[in-house]
Amino acid sequence: SILVAIVGYIDDHGHIAPQWRLIGHFVSAIWAMVWLGGFPPVPIFGDTYHLGIVGNALAVIGLVWLLNLYNFMDGIDGIAASEAIFVAGSGLIFAIVAGHVDLQLVAMLIISSTLGFLIWNWPPAKIFMGDVGSGFLGIVLGIYAVWAIVEGVATVWTWLIVFGVFTVDATVTLTRRFLQGLIWYEAHRSHAYQHAARRWGHLRVTLAVCFINILWILPIAYVSNIYRNWGLELTLLANLPLLVLVFLLRAGKEMK
Repeated sequence: SILVAIVGYIDDHGHIAPQWRLIGHFVSAIWAMVWLGGFPPVPIFGDTYHLGIVGNALAVIGLVWLLNLYNFMDGIDGIAASEAIFVAGSGLIFAIVAGHVDLQLVAMLIISSTLGFLIWNWPPAKIFMGDVGSGFLGIVLGIYAVWAIVEGVATVWTWLIVFGVFTVDATVTLTRRFLQGLIWYEAHRSHAYQHAARRWGHLRVTLAVCFINILWILPIAYVSNIYRNWGLELTLLANLPLLVLVFLLRAGKEMK
């Protein structure tokens, strides 16, 4: 995570070519997966599948994607920090239920430090996290999620639900930009939440994301972690309305 932060810091104060940024990101993700011992089996339709090297490769790509989408989603006041608190808070709940003290401790560290930042980043923001903060938070939360999966505290489906607001918006936006031949990997303002912020303001959109997370995402994620054989179905249930919402908000479309 420190390597990702260093790369982000240099990019904030100058410029690093995308390919060099990605090399740093992949090195960090591979390093994390090596120390975590590889990706565990995945439950699908009541059966457990050992994905082996494919699972490890997907986990590395997932970590790199998560830290980059976190950077893309850090575009309005308070949204990235409040999402980090929600994700870590969800992890804290899962860790308490499982009685995993180490995961509880790390979750509390993420929550408390990010909350201290959010006080100054809440709309209207007085400070901003930049690439150094968003990339660091993205990979820290990703590593935390994989660690919880390895320890059996949560499933991959549970985390796909927890991260849903960010992953759905970012994935749809960048996919549509790519298909339109636009430069998808550079900064832009065509995410669904950015369109919404121009219409309703930063505060309302950030609060709306918080309410969606607490009232919709968290209950389904919690149920998916109890009834693990239903993980895929519950993931679709949680994310399909978000998919409809981001299309309605014109994710990936430039402003007219």
